[in-house]
Amino acid sequence: MQRSGQATRYFSDTHRIPGYLQISEKGILTFAQNSFAMKKLMLFTALCSVMLAADAQPIKTPSPSTTQNVKQEFGLSAIELSYSRPNMKGRKIFGDLVPYNAVWRTGANSATTLTFGDDVTIGGTKIPAGKYGLLSIPGASEWTVIITKQLDVTSPAAYKQDQDVVRIKVKPETLPFSLESFTIVFDAVKSNSTDLVLLWDKTSVTVPITTDIDSKILAQIDNAMNKDNKPYFQSAMYYMESGKDLNKANEWFDKAIAQQPDAFWVYYQKANCCAKLGKKSDALAASNKSMELAKAAKSDDYVALNTKLQATLK
Repeated sequence: MQRSGQATRYFSDTHRIPGYLQISEKGILTFAQNSFAMKKLMLFTALCSVMLAADAQPIKTPSPSTTQNVKQEFGLSAIELSYSRPNMKGRKIFGDLVPYNAVWRTGANSATTLTFGDDVTIGGTKIPAGKYGLLSIPGASEWTVIITKQLDVTSPAAYKQDQDVVRIKVKPETLPFSLESFTIVFDAVKSNSTDLVLLWDKTSVTVPITTDIDSKILAQIDNAMNKDNKPYFQSAMYYMESGKDLNKANEWFDKAIAQQPDAFWVYYQKANCCAKLGKKSDALAASNKSMELAKAAKSDDYVALNTKLQATLK
């Protein structure tokens, strides 16, 4: 028995795994808690976790609703639009994904915004230049389009009607095709008007926008005519294209020709002005001169333009 006990003690004293497993003097396997070893193991594990987190690189993937920023020259400045473009992905859109009779951010992700460089008019309401939110309330037969002071509305709960700048009712139109991605475009862009058009699936909604540039341009012309280098050609073009005093425009075309005697494009526009005034012989004379100068300058475009114009003067 003594021999056996000695052997057990010998094995126990010399063959143990420090801090984890040891054999007792009675030959029974037990787990010993070595607090110092456990602390070292925990510290090592924590350090490994920190190192792995530091080395981890974020994975960049495409946004399911991509952002689009549009800058449309309009009036004497521009309109800037920022919105996100969700996709149909086989889903029913209006009346389902986009509920009827509820405020919609008119896009996805962040709020949709419009920045007007000039004062504009929408739905009969004059809107000062600045940045605004664009919201809508879709309906089966009628939409409400909202321009708001709020720039952060991404859910109906965040919308505050007392922040509205203007609300207009518009009738949706049915497209002959389906558009996968939600799209906002500026269409029918003219000097003082354009249409903001919302398009998705087979639905199209149009919001007319206008701006007053006439008074600003006339003020510029009046101011410029008091200076040495007078913009006769630009002024004449504006008068002719905006339907103002054509006789004044014709007078300014003559003065523009005096400034640039070889300017075939000025003679061509003078010919147009004379044609509008019903002065066919003067129009033909100006067009012939424009044709002559255009051929010398090898400007085939203006040769073709004069050919077409002269065909209307016969």
